[in-house]
Amino acid sequence: MKSKSAQKDEVFAFRFSPAMICVFTLALVLCAAGVGLTTWQLLDFLKTDLSSVYEWLKFVLFYLVCGLLAVLIVAMLICSRYTVTDKYIIRRLGLITEKFEIKKIFSVHHFKGSGKLAVYFDDFHEKYTIIVVKEEWYDDFVKALLRRNDRIEFDFTTAEEEAQGKHK
Repeated sequence: MKSKSAQKDEVFAFRFSPAMICVFTLALVLCAAGVGLTTWQLLDFLKTDLSSVYEWLKFVLFYLVCGLLAVLIVAMLICSRYTVTDKYIIRRLGLITEKFEIKKIFSVHHFKGSGKLAVYFDDFHEKYTIIVVKEEWYDDFVKALLRRNDRIEFDFTTAEEEAQGKHK
């Protein structure tokens, strides 16, 4: 049973750069080309001796690899997000899931010049992760963290300060 102080999970979609969208699109096109080429070779093979186990395995393997790669790419595009729960930030990148304990977060820093949001897990700024969501969601993301751990420090650096190297 959940306690009364439990908060609703908050979800923030992962933001892919235009370059990554292009890479994913190119990979899907290559998967489709691989399926097309394999089908063409299979149809040509069906006209000859069908007793070669090696050839059959080759076609099965090519179809499996292209299909698996396409599924992984589509999963990354559809299922990539951050979920802020009462205890964790859960980063899901397709089928890969990673958890960060909110109680271990020391500070959050917004680099306004480069448009990055860094979450630090120690006061030496050696253990951190970069949050990749839309920049207009940064405030909501930080507020979601602060509602769950009010000891988290928050600060920011302007573009001018970043150029001068003034971040801690």
